[in-house]
Amino acid sequence: MASLSIFVLSFIGIIISFYPNIVPPSLTIVEAAAPDPSLKFTLVGTAILIPLILSYTAYAYWVFRGKVKPEESYH
Repeated sequence: MASLSIFVLSFIGIIISFYPNIVPPSLTIVEAAAPDPSLKFTLVGTAILIPLILSYTAYAYWVFRGKVKPEESYH
């Protein structure tokens, strides 16, 4: 957990030190962002696909539950 925290905090530090420039000093965050229609299209696609992926994963776990007993594993 400590190494994960250091990893995340270092990325936060990089973001804070570069703000508002992504590629200092030539490109700001606003200039690097995609156009609003593209972001809306991506949001709609994400809003549709994430529930589908999660429901399929839940279904797969439901189908294969109890198939392997803990004493039969390779550990």
